[in-house]
Amino acid sequence: QLQLVESGGGLVQPGGSLRLSCAASGFTLDYYDIGWFRQAPGKEREGVSCISSSGTTHYADSVKGRFTISRDNAKNTVYLQMNSLKPEDTAVYYCARKRLCVVPPIIGSWGQGTQVTVSS
Repeated sequence: QLQLVESGGGLVQPGGSLRLSCAASGFTLDYYDIGWFRQAPGKEREGVSCISSSGTTHYADSVKGRFTISRDNAKNTVYLQMNSLKPEDTAVYYCARKRLCVVPPIIGSWGQGTQVTVSS
């Protein structure tokens, strides 16, 4: 069974940092594009970042310059380093398997998500 498990969320103050992890099992991560998404209460799920199987990265304008996506194929894990966090970054963060970064994620491919709360 193909699974993704997100971890690394928590409560941080504005300006703080977190590193989220997306660990894959049941498949080899380096064959897929992996996207990070987030959903805040009352908001639609939005794409945050994506990394292709070739290593090309993509970022939403709202996080560009603050977030960095990376992958460690040896660990079968994709990371999202989040710096200079803002209250508007508060959301549940999900990772999802994609055929291409430019298309929607594969339905049901995301994990349970990890809560990120940015508050003073």
